Amino acid sequence: MPAPTYIFQSTLKSIERINFGFRERLAMYLKQRVERKMSLDAPIDTKVSSVGLDAAGLVAIADIGTVQERTALTGTSSILDIFVLVPGLHLQQKAPGLNAGEYPACGALTSGYVFRVENPATVFYLQRVGETGQLTNVEVKRIEEGTAWYSGLVSRILPGQEKNILATAAYLLAVSWGIAVLVLLILSADWWGVVVCGSLMTARFINFVVIQQRSGLGWAGADEGDERGDLLILLSQDRWVRMKGRVNDLKAVTSGQWLRRESSLEGWFTAIATVIVYLVAALASNVEQFGKILLLCLFVGSAGLLALANTTTKELHMHGCIVRVTGERVKYNRRRDLADALIKETRRDDWALQMGMITPDKNSRDAIRGNAVIT
Repeated sequence: MPAPTYIFQSTLKSIERINFGFRERLAMYLKQRVERKMSLDAPIDTKVSSVGLDAAGLVAIADIGTVQERTALTGTSSILDIFVLVPGLHLQQKAPGLNAGEYPACGALTSGYVFRVENPATVFYLQRVGETGQLTNVEVKRIEEGTAWYSGLVSRILPGQEKNILATAAYLLAVSWGIAVLVLLILSADWWGVVVCGSLMTARFINFVVIQQRSGLGWAGADEGDERGDLLILLSQDRWVRMKGRVNDLKAVTSGQWLRRESSLEGWFTAIATVIVYLVAALASNVEQFGKILLLCLFVGSAGLLALANTTTKELHMHGCIVRVTGERVKYNRRRDLADALIKETRRDDWALQMGMITPDKNSRDAIRGNAVIT
């Protein structure tokens, strides 16, 4: 039987061995932690299974019109657009083309004058709300400026969506998603990914500045005071819209220019922004695998959120006015029935004659012979 002294000494040696092993492991752990801190390793693990995503940057140049539609519906661009990185962002300056070249005939039911709707953003909105074979009533109102100190700031940051909760929420989520992806790329130390995001934001900023400069109210005709107007607009595909409001407001949304022609300097900056987007498509292959996945999620998620914001936006904001649908649509079996109903209501038919909705009788045919008829 071993002596107690031997047992005590063996126990001490075992404790020393355990203590030495613990100290060795602790020293090794601390050394690894210090080395990790001293190096610039990413704070999050970005190891992802190999998937071919080298062409992920090509998504950025996809021909998607969500940015153009947002620009038309709000009438301008917001500073927060910088963080909304969606495919087709380089096409924002082509927003006036959303009307597909249509400038519909428009008759003033109160005065008999016939002209065309020259604002392509207004035409795009009317194409959205119009229904074939039905008369859609819309109203134009001047946006009242809030008395609170923050009203002006909100209207500048979130133009065209101050009172639309769902559209505003979707838009702000798209903004937050862009910021979140940029932060994740920084934390993962994917500097190529940061360069890609930063380049796209630079292109967005350039377009924001140019749109802001081009979207100011220009010529809109003479001041008509508080006189009210009533317009009938004949769109393609037999969509009919009746627009009411103060004449000055009606002029602001139908006449003149929405986005004026680019100056030479603005054209150069727009070209630079477009080239930046195409360079991003070329440089995106240098991004790490985790960063490519983030970029794809950014493009797809932002496009979906912005499309949701556009879909839930029911009004058009243009030059300080708001255009919205009012009342129920009225269905007519024939366009002549529409003309007869409005002639009976307004007690005049000169606008209908000039728009080609009715034919002149024997007594008035000679009087209007040779006049141009807009059909």
